[in-house]
Amino acid sequence: MSKETVIGVMGGSGVYDIEGLTNTSWIKVESPFGKPSDDYLVGELGGKKIVFLPRHGRGHKVSPSEVNYRANVDGMKRLGVTDLLSVSAVGSLREDLKPGMFVIVDQFIDRTFAREKSFFGSGMVAHVSVAHPVCNRLGDHIEETLEKLSIEFVRNGTYLVMEGPQFSTYAESNLYRQWGCDVIGMTNMPEAKLAREAELCYASVAMVTDFDCWHPDHDAVTVDQVIKVLLTNADKAKTLVQNVSPLIYADSEGTECGCKKALEYALITSPDARDPQALKRLDAVAGRVLKA
Repeated sequence: MSKETVIGVMGGSGVYDIEGLTNTSWIKVESPFGKPSDDYLVGELGGKKIVFLPRHGRGHKVSPSEVNYRANVDGMKRLGVTDLLSVSAVGSLREDLKPGMFVIVDQFIDRTFAREKSFFGSGMVAHVSVAHPVCNRLGDHIEETLEKLSIEFVRNGTYLVMEGPQFSTYAESNLYRQWGCDVIGMTNMPEAKLAREAELCYASVAMVTDFDCWHPDHDAVTVDQVIKVLLTNADKAKTLVQNVSPLIYADSEGTECGCKKALEYALITSPDARDPQALKRLDAVAGRVLKA
């Protein structure tokens, strides 16, 4: 495999407003899986192509349950993205994970139930492994960058993905703590599963805004305090993207990463039983293996 590395960033509306981003244009992508959250901002960072998508649309107009995760990831793939960075706000389920800290996620528990979770289905069935749902190679680059920037973080953490849009009950919050979860949010599933199906390297950076409702001081947190942390985290996220990108582009092992071969043995439907319309929808996501 020799495809040139292209970084995609899935995050908040302001993450793309970073120093050094040039030759930018908003591009509308037509996806067979529906309408993405917004147009994609395509530009150059250090002379290399980079693609941004506001996960909730500019102005935060799309609820977590209404995000078209399939279209979002499919659009990234159509724009040539090979390595996808996710940045998202989360609540903390641990006393030592304080507001303002970052977590390089390595595991998820998916509690969502109202979302399309696979590109595959009737007419073209596939089963991919998500035992290890993130790319450790990207995690290494993010860890190195956060250390360099002196941003407080922890490496490895389990992200409980809830459906929302309401926050969890006190009983649920304590249950998730008993399960060993570290942070809670609403957006990284099925995003991570779909990235794996699309043979994209995927890394999740969870940015803690406050403690979930299990914490005795939770009710003392005000909206103003949360917004302040959100804005600070957004600035840190922009700096992270700016500084980690050169490491990812320079990684000679990137094109051979196992994430980019996730469909190698995943297609189950025999060639003579495959639905032509299903194959047409999968031209970007699974084109590598379908053309083989």
